[in-house]
Amino acid sequence: MNIVSGIVVYVLIWWWVIFCMLPLNITPIKDNRDGSMPGAPVEHGMKRKVILTSIISFGIWVVIYLIIKSNIISYHDIAQKMNM
Repeated sequence: MNIVSGIVVYVLIWWWVIFCMLPLNITPIKDNRDGSMPGAPVEHGMKRKVILTSIISFGIWVVIYLIIKSNIISYHDIAQKMNM
């Protein structure tokens, strides 16, 4: 895996994880006096979610990197099986 492939894989993992993290720890507004939507969160906590997403994504990326480097799953093997 070269540097560009590594970055692309990390970004894809990061987006996947952030979409999984977004609905966590959301408490909706109880009284809607300011005109906001009823399901809007009181506190979104995006800074914490972005930091956790980056850490989790890096861990997943390391596992994928090690799998690719150890040739457990090879691009060449996948390509050969696709051509069958």
